[in-house]
Amino acid sequence: MRHSTFFDTVNDRGVEQLLYVFTQLQKQAGAVLPTQHANLGNLVAIDGSLVDSVLSMHWAEYNSSSNKAKLHLGFDLNHGIPRKLLFLTEGKGTERPFVSSIIDPGQTAVLDRGYQSHPLFDKWQKDGCHYVCRIKGNTQKEVHEEFPLPDNAHIFSDARVLLGTPGVNQTQQAVRLVGYIIDDKTFWIATKRFDLTAKQVALVYKLCWDIEKFFGWWKRHLKVYHLFARSKNGLMVQILSGLITYLLLAIYCHEKHGKAVSIARVRQLRNLRFAMRIYNRPQHTAQGLKEASYKRLLKKSHAIF
Repeated sequence: MRHSTFFDTVNDRGVEQLLYVFTQLQKQAGAVLPTQHANLGNLVAIDGSLVDSVLSMHWAEYNSSSNKAKLHLGFDLNHGIPRKLLFLTEGKGTERPFVSSIIDPGQTAVLDRGYQSHPLFDKWQKDGCHYVCRIKGNTQKEVHEEFPLPDNAHIFSDARVLLGTPGVNQTQQAVRLVGYIIDDKTFWIATKRFDLTAKQVALVYKLCWDIEKFFGWWKRHLKVYHLFARSKNGLMVQILSGLITYLLLAIYCHEKHGKAVSIARVRQLRNLRFAMRIYNRPQHTAQGLKEASYKRLLKKSHAIF
């Protein structure tokens, strides 16, 4: 197939079918992968990831000198996999409105400072959704109740407070605010999870960085952001294909090896694919040097069998 034909096909391919496959695989992976941090609840880290775009992608506006698209994704922290919903916007698009579409009642959204929004804190609580969100250190705090602090911990504050300026942007309902210091850096974490200890609240926020690790690994090793489509539809097809590939790898690595996804397994699969392609060519027989070449490639992939 000519490259131009392939690119045109990607730009026009329906997203609904791929989204359905992604959703079903996410459910399957969630059912077979081991559950981590079950005592902390159903945790979903939410973040955006920028995709470098070309200037002809006018829908991906970012600044005067470059274009970028932004992927908004929820990440299942209990199973280490991307969640069911994702959105694609221009690079400078806001991230906060997508939280309500990604998490379900009873789940806990784990968020960084960019998601701080006092009206949304109230809305999420009304909707039955929990959150653990880092907030800016200069946020105004009206303390209503202070809780005992744990011994031998970095935690210096645990209280029920109202956040924001009265009459301007103050929360309507009190939230729990945990303050602690790690490596001389101060963290303020707002949450409605009064069932957790202060140490557990700090641990939940620390898990937020798992989504950053996922984005880094996913971009580096699966080459997901190497553009072969310029339309919004085509880029969504490309991203969904990458997420589906990751879910398939997660299921395969667990069922065959009892381990998480790793670059070593990806390389073994690539070696096997290349070896089988050589072996299946009519002009290549399993004789002499060609047989030895095939066996060397297959030996690199022996762990797959």
